[in-house]
Order: sequence, then C-alpha cells, then structure tokens
Amino acid sequence: MQPQDKIYEGRETLQGSKESELGGFLEFSFSVQPPPKVDLKDSYDVVVIGGGPSGLTAAIYTSRAQLSTLVVNKGAPGGLVATTEWIENYPGFPDGIAGAELGRAMQNQAQRFGTEFASGEPEEIHLASDPKVIRVAGQDIKARAVIIATGTTPKKLNVPGEREFYGRGVSYCATCDGPFFADKELLVVGAGSSGVQESGFLAKFASKITIVEFLPTIQAERILIERFKKTGKGSFLLNQEVLAIEGEETVTGVRVRDRDSNEEKLIPAGGVFIYVGLEPQTEAFADQLKLDQWGCIEVDSNLRTNVEGVWAAGDVVSGATRQIAAAVGSGTIAAIEVEHYLSSKS
Repeated sequence: MQPQDKIYEGRETLQGSKESELGGFLEFSFSVQPPPKVDLKDSYDVVVIGGGPSGLTAAIYTSRAQLSTLVVNKGAPGGLVATTEWIENYPGFPDGIAGAELGRAMQNQAQRFGTEFASGEPEEIHLASDPKVIRVAGQDIKARAVIIATGTTPKKLNVPGEREFYGRGVSYCATCDGPFFADKELLVVGAGSSGVQESGFLAKFASKITIVEFLPTIQAERILIERFKKTGKGSFLLNQEVLAIEGEETVTGVRVRDRDSNEEKLIPAGGVFIYVGLEPQTEAFADQLKLDQWGCIEVDSNLRTNVEGVWAAGDVVSGATRQIAAAVGSGTIAAIEVEHYLSSKS
C-alpha cells in the first residue's frame, strides 16, 4: 500500500507532523482520494446526507434506479467504518476486510451507477419545502427527496485536558493515529467492544496499554477480550472515573478516581484513546425532524420521518443496532421507499 497524495479532508498527523516526517507510517492512516470533483447540478432526484454504509448503499440503489443522486459527505467514505482497522462480521468477507477498504468499495460502486459526491457539510438544510433545499459550498441544491444518513460521532468525556490535548495525545481513532505512538504507554478509556478491539490494534505499536472502564465489569465481546489478552501488553482497570487528562506540550498522564475507595491516582500515558460510546449527528435537524430523547431521528417502519419526502437510515435512526449489516439494510429500505415515492409523484 502506497501513501496517498492527500489526507482526506486535509487532515494532518496527530502531532502536527509534516508528511515528509511520517515515512512508512502514513500508510496506516485512512487516507483516501476524495471522489472526482464535479460541477454540481441545481437539482437532483435524491440527496443523501452522509457517506457511511447506509448512505452509500442508498445511493447505489437510487442511482441504479436511474434517479439522479448526490451524496454530501464531510469525511472519508464509509464514515466511522473507515476508522475501523478490520471488520470480521460483515457477510461475504470470510477473512475480514479493512474498514477503509470497504468504505472505498462502497463509494466506487455508487459512482459506477452515476452517483455524484460533494465533499463537505451542508451549510443550510430546508426540509419542509417542496422541493427540499440543501446549500452545499454556497450553492442551493433542490432535491425531490432526501435521505439522512449522518451517522454518529464519538462521545467526549468532557473532562479537563480532553479538548486541550486533542491532536496532541488525545484521539478517538486508533486506526488513524495508532502508528504515531510507537513504544509509548497508552491508556484507552472504555472496555466495550470498540475500546477492546482498537486496543488490540494499538498493541502493534504501544509498549503497554491500560484499559480504564467506568463500570465494574468488562463490556466487550469475549473473543475480543481474549485476543487483547494474548498481546501480552495490556491490563484492565475497572470501576474508575476519568477526572482529567494531564500534560504539557503533549499528554503525559490521566488522573482517575476509584469509584469504591475514592482514591485518586495519576496513570502515566503518552496517549489517550477514548471509546465511551457514540452520539447521533442530528444537530442540523433538531428543529425540523422529530428526535427521540437521545437525539436520534424517529422514523416509521419504512424509515420515513415526520416530514414528507424525508427518510433516515443507519445509526442516526432511533433504535438502530449500530452494525454495518443493519446500516446497509436500512439504506436499502430507504432507497426503495424513495423510489416508490418519487414514482407515485411522477
């Protein structure tokens, strides 16, 4: 695998290094080429907001149905999938597949059927109008139907030092940043499946890994726990509350409190990777769509929202299982429903 010409979204390295300093490590980032730049049309049959598995699947179906389709995506193809080192439970890949590779493949398939892509985030979204209006890069684009597949983003701890040291030792993506921590002692917050799986990847580089968990038990799948233990580099510290991330120019340690004894201690660490859950990216729709108590979009059995001509799919939907296969299925349902809807209006 050769280094790509451009980091997606213009992202630089964790420590602000220049590409020339990365050497062979650049290949471990989820650097991808953005889709070919096209001149956006004034209107499309379907605009999909979000380029994760559900959004890309929806685009494959709508484009193949000869509906003009635009995907507006602010990150790498595949969304959070692109930050996952290896995926083992997606059907059709008995040996597994890299998350970034799966995301690229989905994007390429959508492009083959004619899907167009706009890189970035919508500046304005007007869902109540007919047609819908989405402003992208200063251009108002009309859509006969909209599929929202914005997915989720990692939750923050909201502790002192987290924001200050982001990009200087604090990360939410082991696949992206792990290689920059060669031979360092690391701390991973969260002993769920994501935290333990990504700790296994970090073990390729780190000298030692401590997984800190707020609950008194490990929440991850057993197979992931066993794999992590086999690395011989890690340990679990349970029933601990993270109080602060400390450092100077970069992270040097994490202060935690034992929830039983109330004893505080500082754990030395050259980096912190945080996996404490996900939250839906629905801020832009809060005053237009009906959301549940967690901010996810409420839909009916056909993934229709409370606004006519607007569907939602994937992890952003209320009650989503947050699995790739499920996201792909919901993207399929939304696309088929959109096709039926637009056919009835023709």
